Amino acid sequence: DSIRCPKTFPEERLEALKDTFERKFGVSPIFYVRAPGRVNLIGEHIDYCGYSVLPMAIEQSILAAVSVNSSGQIRLANTDAQYQDYMVSCSADIFIDRNNPKWHYYFLCGVKGVQEAFGITELAGMSCVVDGTIPPSSGLSSSSALVCCAGLVTLEANQKYMTKVAIAEICAKCELYIGTEGGGMDQSICFLAEAGTAKLIEFQPLRALDVKLPNGAVFVISNCCLEMNKAASSYFNIRVVECRIATKMLAKARGLDFSRFLKLAQVQTELKASLKEMLLLVEEMLHVEPYSREEICKVLGITMEQFSADLLSDNTQHLTQFKLHQRAKHVYGEAARVLHFKSVCDSEPADSIQLLGELMNQSHISCRDLYECSCPQLDQLVEICLKSGAVGSRLTGAGWGGCAVSMVPRERVEYFLQAVRDAYYLCDPLRAAMEKQSLFVSKPVGGAAVLLEH
Repeated sequence: DSIRCPKTFPEERLEALKDTFERKFGVSPIFYVRAPGRVNLIGEHIDYCGYSVLPMAIEQSILAAVSVNSSGQIRLANTDAQYQDYMVSCSADIFIDRNNPKWHYYFLCGVKGVQEAFGITELAGMSCVVDGTIPPSSGLSSSSALVCCAGLVTLEANQKYMTKVAIAEICAKCELYIGTEGGGMDQSICFLAEAGTAKLIEFQPLRALDVKLPNGAVFVISNCCLEMNKAASSYFNIRVVECRIATKMLAKARGLDFSRFLKLAQVQTELKASLKEMLLLVEEMLHVEPYSREEICKVLGITMEQFSADLLSDNTQHLTQFKLHQRAKHVYGEAARVLHFKSVCDSEPADSIQLLGELMNQSHISCRDLYECSCPQLDQLVEICLKSGAVGSRLTGAGWGGCAVSMVPRERVEYFLQAVRDAYYLCDPLRAAMEKQSLFVSKPVGGAAVLLEH
C-alpha cells in the first residue's frame, strides 16, 4: 500500500520545480508529491449515484515541492503566474470560500480533510510550490488532483499515515468544502491507479479492480477548449439533486420508506432488481415531462420548506423544474454500459474494439440527450473524432465543456491525430494556440505518490 515510489516522478519537471522553490523560499524542498489527472473511459455522472465507473490515471499531474518548518504558517505558491500566492496560519480555523473557488481553496480542502480526520489542532508549518500540467476545467480532474495532492502533502508534513483507500475517501469527502457533491471517482483513481491498467472503481466498500484494455487500440484525449468549473456553476449539483429526487420518487412508487434513500443504486439494491428492470421501472413510474416542486412535494407528502432544506443544495435553491425520467434513465443505462465494457475487456472477443467503441458512442448519446451535460463544441469534436477514424468517442468528466476521449485502432492513430488537428484545432486561432496540450494519446499511469529528497 506504499505511496513512496520515485520512479513515477518526471525528472525534468522535478528539477525545474526544485529551482523555482529554492528561488521562492530560499531553502530546498524536503519532499515532493505527485497526483495524476484521470480520464473516465465510461461511466459518467454515476459515481455519486452509487455505481461503478471505469477510469484510468494519466501522465498529466499536479506536482508539489514542500518544506516543513516551525513558522506556524502554510505558504502556498504556484508556478503559473495567474494563480496568486496564499498564506494561512497553522492554528487558524481553515476557511474555504465556496462562492469563490480559487486554486488555493482546493488545496486547503485537502489540508482541512486530513486535519479533521486526525484531529490535528496545530498543523506543521510548511512552504509549498505547486506545478500542474492537467488543463484546468477540462474534465480531466485537475481540481480533485489538487485536493488529493494537498491531502498527501498534509499527511507527510505532519507525519501521519493511512491506507490509499482511507486517504481517497477523506479527499472525496473534503471536496464538499468547496461545494462539489461528487461521488469519489476522481479521488479513488488518483490514489488507487496502477501503471498499465484501467480500473473498475466500486463504492461501498471502495475498491479498484484491474481492467486490461485491448492491445490493438489507444485512447486519445482531445480538449474542446471550452472550460467548465464545477464549483463555480450549478450545472453539476443540479444533476446530483435531480438524481436524489428521482431516487425518492422511485422508492415511494415501490412502497419503500423514501427517507432512507439518497442514491439510485440503493433503490436497485433494496428491490433486488436488475438494471434492465430499473430502466423499465423508470419508464413506468417517472413521466418524461419535467416535474415541478409542487408535484414532487405532493407525491412525497412533504412541505416546500422540507423540499428546499432536505433535497436541494446551496446553489440549487433557484430550481423550479426537474427532469427525473431522463436523469434516472441515463444513470441506470450508463451503469449497465460500465459492466458490459468490463466484461468485454475481461473476455477479449475478436471484435472487442468495435464493441467497446459502440458502448462509448452510446454513452455520449445518453450524456448529450438524457443527461444534457454536453455542449455544441463537444458534440462537434466527438463527430470529428468519429469521422477521423475513432471507433468510439464520448465526452469525459462532468461535461458542459472540457474533453472528449476517443478509442482509436493503433494503426490509425497518426492519421487520426492529423485529421482532428486539421478539422477542429487549426481552423480556429484560439484552439490552434492550445492544440499542443489539447490533443494527446494517453496511457494508464500509477497513482499519487511521495518522493523524499535525499
